[in-house]
Order: sequence, then C-alpha cells, then structure tokens
Amino acid sequence: MTRNVTTSRPSKIAHVIKMLSRAKGATLEEIGTATGWQPHSCRAALTGLRKKGHILVREARNAEETAYRITAAEAATGPDAPPPEPSAAAEGTAS
Repeated sequence: MTRNVTTSRPSKIAHVIKMLSRAKGATLEEIGTATGWQPHSCRAALTGLRKKGHILVREARNAEETAYRITAAEAATGPDAPPPEPSAAAEGTAS
C-alpha cells in the first residue's frame, strides 16, 4: 500500500527571516526574487516584521544597494520577548 505523506514547506516569511538573519542581510531585490513578491510587498513584509518586534537595521552595501538585516540583539531576546521597560529619563521623571 502506498502512503501519501505531506510535508509542509517553510512559509515565505520564514524564508525572509532566514535571509535577514544572515550577516550580510538581504536587499529588497533579493527578497523579491526569493519570494516572487513585488517591491511594495517586500517593504510591507519588513514593516510587519518590525511590528512583531524584530529589530531591523538598514545598511548600505554599496552606492546603489540597501540591505536589511535582523540585529544580534533580536537573536538574544527573541521576537516574543516583552519590550524593555521605559527608563525614568525617557519618561521625563529623572531627578
């Protein structure tokens, strides 16, 4: 008897997170090529990751390319970690 086994593929956003976790990060063009998304969809995905708590850094690779990557601080805290407590200085109550 033949048994059909379905394996789930990683989601596109999981692939994007993996690309952004590399030391060199990823450009919008690389993300679009890997996912088949239009540039505005790639930017929206980055915005969604920021809203979920990922810390993204934008860096210039050369004069024409901008790369995005998830910082090491993100790896240490994780996306589900609670945000840091605001400091007294930030609240304007410093003495």
